[in-house]
Amino acid sequence: MKIKKGDKVIMLAGKDKNKEGKVMQIVREDKRASVEGLNLLIKHLRPSRQGEKGQRIEFPALVDMSNLGLVCPKCNKVTRVSYKFVEGESGKKKYRQCSKCQETFV
Repeated sequence: MKIKKGDKVIMLAGKDKNKEGKVMQIVREDKRASVEGLNLLIKHLRPSRQGEKGQRIEFPALVDMSNLGLVCPKCNKVTRVSYKFVEGESGKKKYRQCSKCQETFV
């Protein structure tokens, strides 16, 4: 996966187009992600007892990964991800890298 939990992303399509947020959760099987503050849905809850008020709960729904673009932490631009292999003591290690400024992501 090119996008991971904690990454800063931008919405490329949908009602929240061009808004930024942080990835909170990823569902690998469906290739979907939940982004903080984006794609919010409202769920209405009935009151459980008489005399209580009902509630409206806002929660971020899952977004398809193809509608998200990764934002580089250094150059602050939407970028594709390339990979860089670095030799180390324990062998080769794979790092994600910004295609525009060549900065590696942690």
